[in-house]
Amino acid sequence: MADSQSRYEERRIDTGRITLNVRIGGSGPLMLFFHGITANSAVFGPLMDAFSDRFTTVAVDQRGHGRSDKPETGYEAIDYADDIAALIKTLDMGPAILVGHSLGSRNSVTAAQRHPELVRSVVAIDFTPYIEDEVFASLSARVNAGDQAFADTEAVVAYLANRYPNIPAPAIRIRAESGYAPAADGLRPLASASAMAQTAEGLRADLVPAYRDVTRPVLIMRGADSKLVSAAALEKTHELRPDLPIVVVPGADHYVNETNPDVTINAIRNFIDG
Repeated sequence: MADSQSRYEERRIDTGRITLNVRIGGSGPLMLFFHGITANSAVFGPLMDAFSDRFTTVAVDQRGHGRSDKPETGYEAIDYADDIAALIKTLDMGPAILVGHSLGSRNSVTAAQRHPELVRSVVAIDFTPYIEDEVFASLSARVNAGDQAFADTEAVVAYLANRYPNIPAPAIRIRAESGYAPAADGLRPLASASAMAQTAEGLRADLVPAYRDVTRPVLIMRGADSKLVSAAALEKTHELRPDLPIVVVPGADHYVNETNPDVTINAIRNFIDG
């Protein structure tokens, strides 16, 4: 599946505040993609394929992840959001459509709230305010458990398939082949363990102000079987901002864009064309 990424140019872009590794393709207005915690830009291949005929599509390794810079500190929402703003300014192609999953969803909404002039709209996939404390505790445990060495890529595939049982095998292989690199004791995650721990803790911060105050259009997506965003959290978010459209994807868990890419693509098309 690594070949499926070869049509996109991979490059590192110095934004003046951080250097970010991106995959870029297509032409037209700017559409940026931001992954979830511990993932990287490669997971958005199917979505980039769908939109590169109309947009310049740029999938980003966020700070601490993939092949982007990994500073010792700076893993709060505003740090990630200001990276997004700096990238849009550096590319000089805004305002941009932001598509974010989980961590990337939080960061995209925060960026739109802080820098509305740089953002056209946001697709916020499976992350909202009001996520319960016990959910964050479970997430932190899973994230920290990922800091280990693997004998080879097949061992990574087996680990990820067990960790993400609903993600299809081709998407699991993309994660395995793009997210790990040789180390002294085997293959280790490209994502910095320290950055992941800080990021997981930072996810607990109050997201209500960003959602309450964002003025750009936001589409909220949730997997009907998500273990991260409960039905109650989604309902409270709807009460906070009843004007924001919501799409709930039947049969999908937290990893909506990987488990149900076609539904995700159609929802994004309907949103941006509407």
